[in-house]
Amino acid sequence: MEKYVYMYGQIMSTQSFLLRDFPAPDGYGEIKERYHLVGGETGTAAAVLAALGVRVKLGGTHLGTLNKALIADYFKDIADVSELVQEDFDGVVDYVFIDKNTRTCFGEWEKLYGREKPFYDPPCENSIKNAECCGIDPYFFGDISAELCRKHGKPYVTIDCAFDSYIHKYCAVNTVSHQHLEEHYPDMSFEELFKHYTDNTDGLVIFTMGEKELMYGRKGQPPKRFKPYSLDVVSTLGAGDSFKAGVVYALFNKMSDDNTVKFASAVAGIACTKYPIALYPPTLSEVKALTEKRNDYD
Repeated sequence: MEKYVYMYGQIMSTQSFLLRDFPAPDGYGEIKERYHLVGGETGTAAAVLAALGVRVKLGGTHLGTLNKALIADYFKDIADVSELVQEDFDGVVDYVFIDKNTRTCFGEWEKLYGREKPFYDPPCENSIKNAECCGIDPYFFGDISAELCRKHGKPYVTIDCAFDSYIHKYCAVNTVSHQHLEEHYPDMSFEELFKHYTDNTDGLVIFTMGEKELMYGRKGQPPKRFKPYSLDVVSTLGAGDSFKAGVVYALFNKMSDDNTVKFASAVAGIACTKYPIALYPPTLSEVKALTEKRNDYD
């Protein structure tokens, strides 16, 4: 059986609108391009992983009438979506308006999370058992996913979870955005938070900071820093998901911590030069060319 990565979490479709410039309140914004394509933290990351040459199996969100054909068709030849449940409801769709520097999302998450019956299924134990490694969103069944990964000895990448959470404690890598840190720990510095995160896991911790230097490292170590690649940005939609995909790729290929950060940063950087990512995902040759240009690999 071909080795694969199990990606569990939010898989949806995204209607995105690339604007010439984001308008002021009550103003007008010209739409340059618009698409309805695969989206979500896990959906976008899976698309990027597939483009990097990794076989992916998906689990998580139910597919509804507005997105099931779109998602199934997109992943038909590049990922296994047999685990995704099809349900007679609209499905999860978000609407995103972006320009070079701004990204604003609209959706109906409150309505979906308020349903008596969840719009997602728990992770499949066999899928985890047979995977080489996993990428797990923490938003639903995060602890159960982590428990199953521990049970079967599968390393996993997660994102944006609390430093005292179960899923963080046992992760191989946790990639935490500055937005998450600023929202949930507004009274703590990044340096304080980095120590809390690294003290609570044996895994690699990465703090992403947008275009600023990111922080990364492990328990008992001072944080290392890495400056993202300077590129011509077209859209930041999916940048974090692409970084996550790069980290999962690095785990799948057993890269060092330094090379994991360099590789994931290159994947995210290239993703920002394209729109939309689902149609133009970063390729392995592009990533290697960028890192070699700056002579970044050990």
